[in-house]
Amino acid sequence: MNKKKKSNIARFASYYRPHLPLFAVDMICALLISGVDIIYPLISRKALNEYIFPDSPWIRPFIILIAVSIILHVARAGCNYIVTYYGHVLGVRIEADMRRDVFSHMQKLGFSFYDKSRTGKLMARCTTDLFDVVELAHHGPEDVFISVVTFIGSFIAMVTINWRLALVLIATVPLMMIFVMYLRKRLHLTSRKVKESVAVINADIESAISGVRVAKAFTNEEYEVEKFERGNENYISAKGKNYKAMGQFMSGMEFFTSILRVIVLGVAGLLIILKKGSMTTNDLVVFLLYISSFTTPIRKLAMFMEQYTAGMAGFTRFVEIMDTDPSIFDKDDAMELENVRGDIEFKDVTFSYDGGRSVLENISLTVPHGKTVALVGPSGGGKTTLCHLIPRFYDVTSGSISVDGHDIRDVTLHSLRGNIGIVQQDVFLFAASVKDNIRYGRLDATDEEIVAAAKAAEIHDDIMKMPDGYDTMVGERGITLSGGQKQRVSIARIFLKNPPILILDEATSALDSATEARITGALERLSRGRTTLVIAHRLSTVRNADEIIVIDETGIIERGSHDELMKKGGAYRLLNDAQNLLYGPRDRA
Repeated sequence: MNKKKKSNIARFASYYRPHLPLFAVDMICALLISGVDIIYPLISRKALNEYIFPDSPWIRPFIILIAVSIILHVARAGCNYIVTYYGHVLGVRIEADMRRDVFSHMQKLGFSFYDKSRTGKLMARCTTDLFDVVELAHHGPEDVFISVVTFIGSFIAMVTINWRLALVLIATVPLMMIFVMYLRKRLHLTSRKVKESVAVINADIESAISGVRVAKAFTNEEYEVEKFERGNENYISAKGKNYKAMGQFMSGMEFFTSILRVIVLGVAGLLIILKKGSMTTNDLVVFLLYISSFTTPIRKLAMFMEQYTAGMAGFTRFVEIMDTDPSIFDKDDAMELENVRGDIEFKDVTFSYDGGRSVLENISLTVPHGKTVALVGPSGGGKTTLCHLIPRFYDVTSGSISVDGHDIRDVTLHSLRGNIGIVQQDVFLFAASVKDNIRYGRLDATDEEIVAAAKAAEIHDDIMKMPDGYDTMVGERGITLSGGQKQRVSIARIFLKNPPILILDEATSALDSATEARITGALERLSRGRTTLVIAHRLSTVRNADEIIVIDETGIIERGSHDELMKKGGAYRLLNDAQNLLYGPRDRA
């Protein structure tokens, strides 16, 4: 892809394009700041050589010169305000653009990416990794521009004062650059290590907070603290190495700056003493003023190198996400799936995760539209995986799956998934209101439609007993609701979405017997006229299915209605008898 052919610097620079007017203002102000810094020593030289001496007849020109200096510094202060304020605004806007891009890209990545990624580390890519990018985006071009202009301007001014001293100064620059390049790589590596250690800490914190109830239940609080402390110590170590490299860098720059003043003073003194008339004391004073203007750009470039290594370390991690191609994507000529009836067909479907052992192998199955098919069998048989292949959460390793005769790889993901409703075993609710969690099934739904969906899912009465009714906040992952309530809210989403294809993955697993009976009836009403796949371990919930498919790790081993399978006396009958022992009469054939 073209984005991979671009260098990181080119990709970084492309984020300035939408903000060129603001960037131009920032650079113009930076140029004016540099201009004042270059001109002021020359004004001082003119004042010293022509106006400042006893009985000077040039009082008025001197006052005008001072007034001009004041005006220049007022303008410089205004430019400095613009650079500081609007420059940071520019950086924040670029950061926001990057964060928007990486978040949008993460929305396109498939389940396989999230299977291997920790939430805390992904959060770091969207937050802390981009903080240093802001500083680089703001200060980087500005500092480089000011430094180059000031460096060249100061050198030209010093040549006009005394070319011998100017050559002495310029001779030291290669030594300083060698020093800068020597430590640049170390700064980059240590900065990247800091980023990685922060990402680990974020991941540990996210994991610990999410699992805090488990930790308390097993009295493992001290273990969690120790685990966090290991990551914290790694951060301290990485940060220490980064500061060590930074300390070597900054102390070296301070040494070069200080030694330059000594060299200039020594050489200038010899010129004044040995070659009278070759240099005046006033010129020496002005030249010493230019030492600051000459070394400040180098100091700024040194700071830029620090910002660059930190910012590009964050940007590199940003690029790593952006360069992760979605494993599931639309073909260029993908068609919209419209007027869906719901005929589903599996043809010799084989699937494995990341090329490992096959979870499903040569599965062939037809689910006619409007029928309810139940998938039962021991855990690990691939029932949930089979259903995850229908909305293309993963792509088949071989074989094909079609809906209404269309290979699902030939239709758009949006239209495919828009026609499928899923109630998963592991219910996830957002930290929002009950109403917002139900509305997630169809974002343009009215309040009346939300209430109707809640009533259909047998959750309306529970909601009305909550403190704020439908506006009640459910907490992180719906923690304030019972397991049954969370399950029914997720079922209400599907009632609201009203899709032609339903996938019910242990949809009633968290419900008590009375509620399960009501929900089962509601789901049966919802399933009428729709293609429904039901995954269930509790066989009492699937007896009325049009067809029951028994799956184990070898594939489909039995299929038929409840009565047909019971008469066969095979695997289904064994599962049913085992549940009789566990659950009693409610699962008896």
